[in-house]
Amino acid sequence: MRYIPHTEADVRAMLATIGVPTVDALFDSIPAALQLGRPLEVPSAMAESDLRSHLRDLADRNVAMSRAVSFLGGGVYRHYAPVAVSQLLLRGEIYTAYTPYQPEIAQGTLQIIFEFQTLVSELIGAEVVNASMYDGSTALAEAALMAMRVSSSNSPARHARPRSPDEAGLKAAEEGATTDPRVVAANSQRILLSRALHPQWREVTRVFVESAGGTIVDIDVGRDGRTDLAHVERELEAGAAAVVLGYPSFFGTFDDMAGGRVLCDKHGALLVASFQEAAAFGLITPPGELGADIIAGEGQSLGVPASFGGPHLGLFGTREKYLRQMPGRLAGETVDSRGNRGFVLTMSTREQHIRREKATSNICTNVALMATASTIAMTLLGPNGLATVARASHLRTEETKEKVTRLPGFALYFADSPTFNEFVLRTPKPAATYVDALAPRKIAPGIALGAFAKELGDPGLEHALLIAATELTTEADIDALAAGLASV
Repeated sequence: MRYIPHTEADVRAMLATIGVPTVDALFDSIPAALQLGRPLEVPSAMAESDLRSHLRDLADRNVAMSRAVSFLGGGVYRHYAPVAVSQLLLRGEIYTAYTPYQPEIAQGTLQIIFEFQTLVSELIGAEVVNASMYDGSTALAEAALMAMRVSSSNSPARHARPRSPDEAGLKAAEEGATTDPRVVAANSQRILLSRALHPQWREVTRVFVESAGGTIVDIDVGRDGRTDLAHVERELEAGAAAVVLGYPSFFGTFDDMAGGRVLCDKHGALLVASFQEAAAFGLITPPGELGADIIAGEGQSLGVPASFGGPHLGLFGTREKYLRQMPGRLAGETVDSRGNRGFVLTMSTREQHIRREKATSNICTNVALMATASTIAMTLLGPNGLATVARASHLRTEETKEKVTRLPGFALYFADSPTFNEFVLRTPKPAATYVDALAPRKIAPGIALGAFAKELGDPGLEHALLIAATELTTEADIDALAAGLASV
């Protein structure tokens, strides 16, 4: 459908109808100091034919991953989605589905959500899973906010019986704890966030947490590319709402979830697992089985195309006892008055459903189309199919790792850590050199980590390339990558 702008006569008629003299008057409620006061710095308008030509030129600069040798990862992965996924998404009842406010006319949508929750629960090992979120970054941010809520509600200062000052002081001295409720409240707002997590996800989480009055404490990464649990333990001495570990992390490594569980139990913090690559759980033990209290990550691998970076699919699970602190929606199974199976929205904690002060989030949403794509893909693959994809991805990654580390001057950046389908390669020249040199050949060798060196606290990352392989990576792709790196 073409865009046809309103004429000046149309605008005058609309303004007259609502009794406003000018369009600018509609914005009188905004203080003058906050208004721009000048035209936007954008190019002048083009004729429609010129604009179409300009957009074609811009589009031609894009290179589809399917038409290139791509080893890109970092939270967006090239996996095969069965053709049935995209075909089924085109059905009208699915393509146009939104929030199922009326269960009597939304049974199909509610059942899809219910099946999605069931599948993801089995995948990540969580007792309860919500009806999806925007993407991995916002899922992680919401996990941190949820941990702050749980920590605050479980604070000893809120539940312990009142004691006299002398009694409280003696008890605190014996336990090495504080009785000052202000300190308890502050500790329950601290989030220990690993530097091994995606830098952009970390930044999103920082904005959410600090805007809610919390504090982010950055946790160092060891030489093995895994979160330094000794640093975690030192910070836990001051108290914290949660420890957030990567499984797998931004570097493709796996943090010690069992060790993190021990520390969290010792110091009364929640354990949050953040993951970028959901396909990994076809091969490895899911984080829920390793003791994670909250699990948040990206589900793009499960039937959602890369699509230039979005839309994606945030996955979120937790323990049943924390259900009412979980953001998002929850679909449940029930029976009607005749005993027939049916589905309903069991819980909706979004502010558009309930009083704002009782809401757990005002942005969480189902991303229904992406969740449906994921549900179809997981159903078609089944547990055996997902395991096959995971094994193939891991095998191709190990083959890539073995071939590129044979090149003179190249080596694994984190040599002592197992990985799934992503690893960091140490390069003799700055990694960006290889990315720039191979782009004209339609080879994307990976992500140059120099841009994140300061954020991750490691200047050596200027010479680090993050490489990912999947079941779609061929031997010819691996040979092309190795030859390209060698030629530079």
